[in-house]
Amino acid sequence: MCALSLTFSGLVATGLLAAPAASAADPAGYQNVRINEVTSNGNDTVELYNGGPAAVSISGWKMADDGFSPQTFTPSASSIPAGGFVTFDSPKGLGDSDKVVIYTADGTVVDRVDWAANKAKPAMARCGGDGTGAWVTTTTATTFGSANAAGCPASVPAASKVVVNEVGSDGSDTVELYNGGTSAVSIGSWRYVDNDTTHTAATVSASSPSTTSIPAGGYATFNSTLGLGSNDSLFLIDGSGNTVDSTTWAAAGASPSDERCAAGFRTSANATFGAVNSCVGSSPGGGAGGGSTGRLLGGGGALTSGCTPEAPGGTGSAPAGTQSWPGGPDVTIADNVCAFTTSTGPEGRDVSGLAFDPANPSVLWAAKNKNWLYKLVKSNGKWIPDATWSATGKQIRFAGGTGQPDSEGLTVGGNGHVYVTSERDNANNTAPKDTIMEFDPTATGSVLTPVRQWDMTAQFPQLDTGNKDDANLGFEGVGFVPDSWLTANGWTDPLTGAAYNPANYPLHGDGLFFAGLEYDGTLHVYGLNSDGSFTTFATVSTGKAGVMDVTYDAGTQRIVATCDNTCGETHTFLKVNASGAIVPDVTYTNPAVMPVDNLEGFALAPTSTCAGGFREAVWSDDGVYGFGTGTSSYGHALYSGTFPC
Repeated sequence: MCALSLTFSGLVATGLLAAPAASAADPAGYQNVRINEVTSNGNDTVELYNGGPAAVSISGWKMADDGFSPQTFTPSASSIPAGGFVTFDSPKGLGDSDKVVIYTADGTVVDRVDWAANKAKPAMARCGGDGTGAWVTTTTATTFGSANAAGCPASVPAASKVVVNEVGSDGSDTVELYNGGTSAVSIGSWRYVDNDTTHTAATVSASSPSTTSIPAGGYATFNSTLGLGSNDSLFLIDGSGNTVDSTTWAAAGASPSDERCAAGFRTSANATFGAVNSCVGSSPGGGAGGGSTGRLLGGGGALTSGCTPEAPGGTGSAPAGTQSWPGGPDVTIADNVCAFTTSTGPEGRDVSGLAFDPANPSVLWAAKNKNWLYKLVKSNGKWIPDATWSATGKQIRFAGGTGQPDSEGLTVGGNGHVYVTSERDNANNTAPKDTIMEFDPTATGSVLTPVRQWDMTAQFPQLDTGNKDDANLGFEGVGFVPDSWLTANGWTDPLTGAAYNPANYPLHGDGLFFAGLEYDGTLHVYGLNSDGSFTTFATVSTGKAGVMDVTYDAGTQRIVATCDNTCGETHTFLKVNASGAIVPDVTYTNPAVMPVDNLEGFALAPTSTCAGGFREAVWSDDGVYGFGTGTSSYGHALYSGTFPC
């Protein structure tokens, strides 16, 4: 990532006293509790979220508004479980322009949020994830007691893409901000304050007059004039008076620095102001932590009838030159145990294809073997079925409402429809049926039939041997690639030998579909025409023995071909070369902490979700085996990590 670094030194603290250290009475993990949502719409409700790995007692905690006079409140529970919520009604009225400050029983500031006129109507909510991410005004009803995604806008303002990325309290008291958005953000009038409520917020421009804006994907650093202590906080406030982001650290947590990493803030042994955080040699600080080799977080639960995990098979080596995972080392189990068991038998437990919805990155689509489609949303840090669409998923059929598609891969087209691949009809699983089906996700009912369907089976006679295993080596993944990318990168149309011109194919829509063949790791490029016909453009080599999922990633401007343990758990990013051909560019392995399984699905969140230089990556386990019987990952299908923006 190319970033502009703005570093300013030579500024000194004013000598103001830092906030007093938290006493021993402060509960362990208090710094992991964040204000997650607040409304001043008459009910004056506040929601707290615990992003840490263990429950936190909030007995005796207090809150204040802009008068900074702490008062007791009555929460819905006396402790907040890991990944859980607690709500309470404010004991004092909250105004149109106000703030909420949360204190431990001993008076340590836990978190704070400020808002300008009417910004908490219907609510101010963190919309980048539970307990983290951008503070914005929700656009629909409040979501107290649950994840905020359902009430948040599809996109957040450019200013909300700025985050506190690193803080040092070892003398220089340096603060680093990162802009994860796609446009520069003016910050000259922004302010910041620590957890001493007697302090007046200082302006960024007063701390460093040269720090007036942050470029897209860039950093800005300044030295705090307030003085930062070993137990302290940093709250960032925009020019209108709205909280943008914050971090809180416990004893010595920001010395030498407190940096944002994959699993939250950590104490870093190496400050990296003005550059990408190292997240190596660090320990848990403001949030959950982990070593440089990563940790697998979450999981557990009792297996249910019909969910019998399938051990992985087909292990092979990674392609030569494969590089290590470029994202964070930590991975979280991101679904409930046995969450995808269906009525089509124990084989129906597994999830194969994944795709984020480009128009709504809070939605993750999933295809499950044996003809099921899921619309997933985040709740308590996990991807769960969207109950407003279907709490149990929807069955899919072939055209005419017949058969049982062996649904393996999926993608979202330029028209917002979901396209699903099938290898076989499971009602006749010895014969291949390599098809791409188009489904309208707004269609009602529990069973979906295709708007259109394209059958390419005749192109792959090597799969039609009468053997069910051969028939199961067909279309495993599919990715929609926009025409705009193909033309901008100079792709040569194999049918004409000239630069690709979409106008030559008037019925194909606004992009082509790249279907991945498990049999030999090739990608097959199609134009899917509105009259039900299709145009075959090319076969692309990925350099791998198999392909299990395909995605186009706008962030890296690459097509990504994923292979499971058959190819060493790898993801090959393909580009258009100088000759106009699509070729492999770089291949990455999975994070080292992940199991070596049939991880057949892979998706990268759009860059609009970036925070601290990272975005979410999600994997799916075709057999929900994890590390095997008795482990925390046994019976789970989804894993969540981070990938650079």
